[in-house]
Amino acid sequence: MKKAIIGILGAALVAGGGAWYALGGSADRARPLATAVVQKADLEDTVSATGTLQPRDYVDVGTQVSGQLKKLHVAIGERVERGQLLAEIDPTVHRARVEATEAQLKNQQAQLAEREANLRLAEQKAERQANMMREQATTAEAVQVAQAELAAAKAQINSLKAQIQQTQSTLRADRANLEYTKIYAPMAGTVVTQAAKQGQTLNANQSAPIVLRIADLSTMTVQTQVSEADVSRLRLGMPVYFTTLGDQRKRWHGELRQINPTPEILNNVVLYNALFDVPNADGALMTQMTAQVFFVVAEVKDAVLVPLTAIGPGNTARVVHETGEVEERPVKLGTRNRIMAQVLAGLQPGERVTTSERVPQGARAASAARTPKMGPRL
Repeated sequence: MKKAIIGILGAALVAGGGAWYALGGSADRARPLATAVVQKADLEDTVSATGTLQPRDYVDVGTQVSGQLKKLHVAIGERVERGQLLAEIDPTVHRARVEATEAQLKNQQAQLAEREANLRLAEQKAERQANMMREQATTAEAVQVAQAELAAAKAQINSLKAQIQQTQSTLRADRANLEYTKIYAPMAGTVVTQAAKQGQTLNANQSAPIVLRIADLSTMTVQTQVSEADVSRLRLGMPVYFTTLGDQRKRWHGELRQINPTPEILNNVVLYNALFDVPNADGALMTQMTAQVFFVVAEVKDAVLVPLTAIGPGNTARVVHETGEVEERPVKLGTRNRIMAQVLAGLQPGERVTTSERVPQGARAASAARTPKMGPRL
C-alpha cells in the first residue's frame, strides 16, 4: 500500500512540471530539482557595446579672415544647399586693403611707363654716342656715360616690374580675403551647431574660428567602444544592429565598417572604437543619441536550444524522465551565447533537463543501458 502511494505521488509531481525525487534512507526528504525544457527558437551569439551616433559626413565651416560677423543667413536645423550663402564678415577693412593695393599697382604701372620712356631715350643717346665715336666726334668717357645710363634704365625697369609683380600678388590675396568675407556652404546638409553669434568679432590670425557645422543626416555613423576582451571576436563586414533609448523595440541594422587600431584608455580600461553606418532617411536618428549595439558573431534560426546551465563537463546533459529517473546523456553543441546553446545531437525538443549543479544524493538515475534498478526498501 505504501509503495502505491509513493508511486502515485511521484507521478503527480512530474506531471505537474516539477521534478521531485524520492530519496533513500529514512532520514532523507524529497528535494526539488531545477529543470528546463528543451525548445526550438532562434539563437544569437553577440558582442554588446554602447555607442553614440554622429553624422557620417559633416564639415565645420569657419572663417579665413578676421572681422565682425555681420550677418548670419541660416539657423540651426535649417537645410542648406552646396554654394548657399551662410554668413558675412564685415568687409570694410578688406575692401579698403583692396582699394589701396589697386592704387599702388596703378602708381607702379605709371612709373613703369615713365621708366620705359627713359629707357628709349637712353638707348638713343647710347646709339648716338657710339656713332659719334666711330667718327671720332666724341670722347670715350661720353660713350661710357651713355652706356651706363642705358644699363641703369634697364635695371630700374626690371626692379619696377618685380615690384609690380609683388603688388599684383598682394592684390590677389586682398581680393581673395574680400571674397572670404562671404561664407558659402561647402556641402549640402543640415545646420546642426552654431559656434558664433551675429555681431561677434572673430580672430582668424591664430586659428580658423568655427562659425557653424553642416552635416548630412541621411546616413549616420555609430561609434562604439568595445573592450579588449571582445574586440578579437569582431570582423569587418559582420552584421550589427542597435536600439536607442527612445525606442528599444526597433532595430537599426548595418555592417561593421572600421575598427580603429589605436585604443582609448579610460580608467585603466582599454577600449577600441568600432564604427558602422546606418541609413537615416526618415531622420529618426539624431546626433549624440545613445545606442545599445549588438555585433552578431553567429546566429541560427529555429534551432534546438538548451540552457548552458544544463550542460555538464564533457558536454553532457542530465535528462529527467517522466518516471523520475535522471539519465546522463552526451550531447553535441553548436552555436552558443552566454545563456543558451544549440543542440546538434543528443536532445529533442520537449525533453526536460536538470539545470542543477548536481543531482540530489539518492535520486533514481538511469544507466546508459537503461537497466532498471530496485527502489529503496520501505
